Amino acid sequence: MVLLTCFLSVVVAGLDTTISNVALPSIQRELHAPVSGLQWVVDAYTLVMACLLMFSGSLADRFGRRRVFQIGLGLFSLGSLLCGLASSLEALVACRALQAVGGSMLNPVAMSIIATTFTDSKERARAVGAWGAAAGLSGAAGPVLGGLLVSGLGWRSIFWVNVPVGALAICLAQRFVPESRAAHGMRFDALGQLLVVAFLGSVTAAVIEVPQHGWGSPFIIGLLVLAAGAVAGLIVVESRRADPLVDIRVFRSPAFSGAAIISVVALMALGGFLFLNTLYLQDVRGYSALHAGLLTFPMAAALAACAMISGRIVAARGSRPAFVLAGLLLAAGTGLLVGTGHGTGTWYLVLAYLLFGAGFGLVGTPLTNTALSGMPRDRAGVAGAIASTCRQTGGAVGVAVCGSIVAGGSAGFLASSHTAWTVLTGCGIATALLGLISTGRWARARAERSARRLSTHALEATR
Repeated sequence: MVLLTCFLSVVVAGLDTTISNVALPSIQRELHAPVSGLQWVVDAYTLVMACLLMFSGSLADRFGRRRVFQIGLGLFSLGSLLCGLASSLEALVACRALQAVGGSMLNPVAMSIIATTFTDSKERARAVGAWGAAAGLSGAAGPVLGGLLVSGLGWRSIFWVNVPVGALAICLAQRFVPESRAAHGMRFDALGQLLVVAFLGSVTAAVIEVPQHGWGSPFIIGLLVLAAGAVAGLIVVESRRADPLVDIRVFRSPAFSGAAIISVVALMALGGFLFLNTLYLQDVRGYSALHAGLLTFPMAAALAACAMISGRIVAARGSRPAFVLAGLLLAAGTGLLVGTGHGTGTWYLVLAYLLFGAGFGLVGTPLTNTALSGMPRDRAGVAGAIASTCRQTGGAVGVAVCGSIVAGGSAGFLASSHTAWTVLTGCGIATALLGLISTGRWARARAERSARRLSTHALEATR
């Protein structure tokens, strides 16, 4: 029952990633939202999630994982209910942010609950594998379920469906999930958290708002200066803390740094793909939400299937072949979509979706494996939290970049989207190249040296 309870959290979080994109054209029509408004509907969730993942993990370790998990479920369900009641774009964006506050307490905390509940290594491996399968299947079901709900009940229903699932998960957690916490909880790093929010928020806002203001405007320049100052502040402040929110030392490992950058780049491709493809199918091709969801299902199905295959490839051949194949497939899928138009054949679209889904499905396991390779066990939680933050950040940036390209284009959505698809093709190529660099002999040797240094620092800190 513990595993079932955790599954419910990954289901609602996984569904919310893909189900909301299908509703964007309906939201645009009813709330009279510009493209930048649709960007904020998506990015309010992913951005707030990215900012709070590490903080939520530390809260759970300190105050109790079951307690924080239940609070997260409650906030996520409340935010979902309010999203469905929103009467304006601004209200919807605010409620999406509330959803994300709760969402940041779900998957990372649920994973720590699984890790502490299933102490046997074989049982834990099976539980984690089942967890990954549930995440893949929920993402695959999102486009179809979203299409059914939007076509039958309207866009508000895609948020309301989370409420009963969240309520059930809260009850099951209270009944079956044992409380646990870390022996020594991390102290709250208020300044570090503020700097993370300043960096991620200002970068995303600058990219989204640049079509309206221009790169030379004082507003955009100010946001970019704030982002640069926040990064510098993080490096200085967090490197001096004994218990930092962001442990800068883990970036000394080329393998981890490479995996972090690949996380951003690969998730940029996914975020941009979901955003552009939804608008293309419904606004350009005139398909209903259900038709668009069904047409996108092959991508999500290929993603789920290849996520399972990826583990076998990494186990047999290491991370490098999986990275290269994933990057090439991502580039091939988005490259095909560069040439889409009003009359592009369905078979052509399905082929592109299958290639893209397969590529993204392959990239997850080597990302995790490379990020944690050479990392001492006592830093695994920190490394995992930072990697998750990079994933969420990449999704937000992908939506921001692609939305800005199509919003700022003077030739219309279709012509501008070709430029955006080209950018996403570059993300696929970058994934393959960075995978080669971060899994080479030099990177592995540096990762081992970094691991020894981190272990030495941790040992000295406990004395």
